[in-house]
Amino acid sequence: MTRQVLGHLTEHSGAQDTLEGIVEWWLLEQRIIQQTAEVQEVLADLTAQNLLVETRAADGRVHYRANRRKAKAIRELLREDK
Repeated sequence: MTRQVLGHLTEHSGAQDTLEGIVEWWLLEQRIIQQTAEVQEVLADLTAQNLLVETRAADGRVHYRANRRKAKAIRELLREDK
């Protein structure tokens, strides 16, 4: 938590806020950035395993969906995680 607060203040030298503002905005922003990177890695891994199919839309964004041909493998994987 110390690193997150100091990191934000270092990146935004003029930043100041209340306790509530820090929790709601600063830490949330950093968590979103961190989780976005983690989700990106997971999506790349699942796509490489052919468990997900990616489709590029007209706007250039990639959409992901479960590979129906791998439904059995996906169900087995989900059972293992319980």
